[in-house]
Amino acid sequence: MFQPYPLFVGLRYSLAREHSFFVSFITWVSLLGVAVGVMALITVLSVMNGFESELRGRLLSVSADAVLGLGGAPLPDWQRSIAQLQGAPGLTGAAPYLDTDAMLSRSPAMSAAVIRGIDPALETTVSEIGGSMREGKLSDLTPGSNGIVLGRSLAYQLEVGLGDSVTAMIPGGGKGSDEADAIVPRLQSFEVVGIFEVGLQDHDSVLALVNLADGEALRGLPGPTGIRLKFDDVLKAPALARVAAARLHPSLEVRDWTQENQAYFRAIRIEKTMMGLILLLVVAVAVFNIVATLVMVVNDKRTDIAILRTLGMSPRGVLAVFMTQGVLIGWIGTALGVILGLSLSLNVDVIVPFLEQTFNFHIMDPDVYYIPGIPSETHATDVVLIALAALVLTFVATIYPALRASQTEPADALRYD
Repeated sequence: MFQPYPLFVGLRYSLAREHSFFVSFITWVSLLGVAVGVMALITVLSVMNGFESELRGRLLSVSADAVLGLGGAPLPDWQRSIAQLQGAPGLTGAAPYLDTDAMLSRSPAMSAAVIRGIDPALETTVSEIGGSMREGKLSDLTPGSNGIVLGRSLAYQLEVGLGDSVTAMIPGGGKGSDEADAIVPRLQSFEVVGIFEVGLQDHDSVLALVNLADGEALRGLPGPTGIRLKFDDVLKAPALARVAAARLHPSLEVRDWTQENQAYFRAIRIEKTMMGLILLLVVAVAVFNIVATLVMVVNDKRTDIAILRTLGMSPRGVLAVFMTQGVLIGWIGTALGVILGLSLSLNVDVIVPFLEQTFNFHIMDPDVYYIPGIPSETHATDVVLIALAALVLTFVATIYPALRASQTEPADALRYD
């Protein structure tokens, strides 16, 4: 279809200056519309990828890549299990843990919390909690000391600091003396020896850490309820966790970070999909402009079409002439959009501070948001898919006007000229 002569004529029509002002204006609007739509898609999806990576990093700074457990039952001989896991593909760390739902109180404040028993020496191999300590050290959690490390928001709610004591209350298994069926809660006093902040409300306002031995004593269990695993590639963790678990008892349950935090990432995927569809409408509007432009060009060039047909050009050749015009607009617009989009997305860390300093405002106010800047992470796959989608849409937009041009009858077009 796209032989040299139809291609030459199509390029000649696209680059000619004899178009009416209105047709030329619509052509430029179409080209810029495609460019702006592609640029917006690349930039917005890159920023959303950046936020997703930032969120994943903050979640996994405290959470492990995967967890092995027996459905809440204590693990017998967990030291041996960790030893057997050594050498598993991609495994960089393993540590025991024991989670307990509790109420923490210091009169008059009270707050719900998850008390996690950990081994401070092994915990640093599976999480970055040690680097998130704002006061105290993780190593201060010694066995039998009844020390506790609180998230910053949780400490704020309880109005406590280093050296203060808090009371942990969990459901007990004993019966009260007054009522035979009453459940007596277990109470234990802990001293605050540290405060951490990972920048994620779900952790900072809920999580409290104690030594594993103290957690076992609080729960009355002979061991931890699970083993947390860390891998060198977090994206391969779901598969690697199952390979590692095969070294242990087959009854162990395996849960990875995608299952533990699936609500977060499902929400991000839905938001990215909807945002992509909304911004794709910008490209769609530009595509409609291409259709309008080509229809007006076809009406304006009816005489030229008739002459070309009289000189022997086939309807297929006429079709190629006008498809060339539409495809050229789409290609230039897409290329311009990709260049602008990559320029923005790869320099967000420079552009945003410049805009904030120039106009004296904060896009992400550090007093309000845990993430003070706007992260950006450009994926080549996203760029390619966006460019292909724009090219396909602009190509499809040329079909109807080009078909109308190819169906022009020379006699009818020249009858009144």
